[in-house]
Amino acid sequence: MIKKCLNFLNLRQAFMLVFACFVCNFAKAQQNAWIRINQLGYTPASKKVAVWGGKSIRQLRSFEIKNAKTGKTVYVHPVGKDYGAYGSFIQSFRFDFSAVQDTGRFFVQADDVKSATFRIAQDVYRGAADFVLRYMRQQRTLFNPFLQDSCHTHDGFTLYAEKVGIQDSSHIDAGGGWHDASDYLQYATTSANATFHLLAAYRDFPRVFGDLKLANGLDGKNGRADVLDEAKWGLDWLLKMHPKANEMYNQIGDDRDHASMRMPKEDPYYGRGFERPVYFIDGEPRQRGKFMNNTTGTSSTAGKFSSAFRLGATLFAKEDRKYARLLAKKSASAYAYANIKPGVTQTVSVKSPYIYAEDNWVDDMQFAAAMGFSATKKKKFAQEALKYARQEKVTPWMITDTAAHYQWYPFINLGHYELAKGLKGQDREEIVSYYKQGIEEVNRRAELNAFYRGVPFIWCSNNLTVSFAIQCLWYKELTGDAQFDELAQANFDWLFGTNPWGTSMVYGLPSWGDTPVDPHSAFTFLGKHPIDGGLVDGPIMASTYRNLIGIKLNNPDRYAEFQSDLAVYHDDYGDYSTNEPTMDGTAALIYLLASKEGMAMEEPIGKK
Repeated sequence: MIKKCLNFLNLRQAFMLVFACFVCNFAKAQQNAWIRINQLGYTPASKKVAVWGGKSIRQLRSFEIKNAKTGKTVYVHPVGKDYGAYGSFIQSFRFDFSAVQDTGRFFVQADDVKSATFRIAQDVYRGAADFVLRYMRQQRTLFNPFLQDSCHTHDGFTLYAEKVGIQDSSHIDAGGGWHDASDYLQYATTSANATFHLLAAYRDFPRVFGDLKLANGLDGKNGRADVLDEAKWGLDWLLKMHPKANEMYNQIGDDRDHASMRMPKEDPYYGRGFERPVYFIDGEPRQRGKFMNNTTGTSSTAGKFSSAFRLGATLFAKEDRKYARLLAKKSASAYAYANIKPGVTQTVSVKSPYIYAEDNWVDDMQFAAAMGFSATKKKKFAQEALKYARQEKVTPWMITDTAAHYQWYPFINLGHYELAKGLKGQDREEIVSYYKQGIEEVNRRAELNAFYRGVPFIWCSNNLTVSFAIQCLWYKELTGDAQFDELAQANFDWLFGTNPWGTSMVYGLPSWGDTPVDPHSAFTFLGKHPIDGGLVDGPIMASTYRNLIGIKLNNPDRYAEFQSDLAVYHDDYGDYSTNEPTMDGTAALIYLLASKEGMAMEEPIGKK
């Protein structure tokens, strides 16, 4: 009898399990609308917009904000304009609830559709910038504090430096810096850009950052903010890549790196054991294999060197005068190097066409001159910066809405901000107007869709998104004009869940949210290590995705119902085009998050 009862119970349990699965799957199948929010949350005084996306037409009249703890409705508002189709959705709305300034945990509801819960509080961004800084430490080469191991200790042997009397295959000390992405290539141009963003984050928002790590990245305090430790790691490597006034290098390694995934210390693909090639900059195009780059000069990379060195010299002046003097000297020599042959320096590829195809350089020269003016107040630097600024007023992707891979890099004109701060009168207004022109171009596209998406879905679209949000921030700072606040917030929100896929684009942030779990990274794929803070590339045009080489999804696509002919995003190791983190994009995000936390500190505390 007991046996029969047990069998009955087992059958009943099995039936209930099957029934529950059926109900769950049925419910999922019935869901045809979603409400997307910023999973990190919102500060009381900030713009707050959720986005509705539906796959059928509904007659929505209003939406509600409800307290997640009590279920009580705290705000009701008409839904407003139907923005129509976008991506996989045929109907979309923007739900603006900026009027809600109470603190606590809430969700948005319209009809029978609910958003994920989110917080409104002054501290929603506390510690976020330092969290993202973890990824930069993990990308370190020479000594890697995350692995507590060393890698790439033999770098490197020179190529193309005969003009300065250095024979090919000569060894130079080029150890240090950061791996560029999930591969182990190292590029001076992206590293200089990342270094500057880290330095600027500390300069502009010093209260945001803590001191929990030693200079080598291991646990401990050393009396210096961790972000400055990380920036110095970048500066020290850049110094090695510009050892003498007539000597500068652009990259370590090349795309032979892509032969396989491996942990950092296992890198034997260049015919010299673990030693890698270091490419000299002389302004000439290079062809190592099938593909030739379009290098025309020395300015683009050397200008970035000069800018990073100049800000580093300013920030380390009190702490280490000798180091600061060295950085100032190197900034001047890098600026001179940039003038050897005006033009752009591109990266070198051996086996594939995927080079960093940067083809603008006057923005980098303006940037270097602007930093020189900021540090020295010499009018010649201001005059040179103005001359270069007028040659490229608006970062070109903002106008053309498309670009080749890293064609216009960095994705924001950093020099406009640094120059405008030091100018007065008509000159200042002129430079600021260039920022406004670019923002207006993007805004015209953004206003046509519910996500306020005006950034194109080119490779590394998330990096462009971060840069554009920073440009909006700087424009407001320079002018006091708040007309683009909603656009700026929309770009920030996009990164943390207010997008068609409803996912954060930052590994592990927030810890409770939908974030990448299967990025294109050897750390996660082979080592099963988290890559906390890494900003992934982001969605790309479906047409681009279909034409890329070597992409194959390893698992069922958990975002399949949100893919479209407009853009795709995959949280899958097999998709290097949308789900690979990059250190330069992550460094820019650190600046953006620091700005959000810094501004939140100045906001009034909302009501509970």
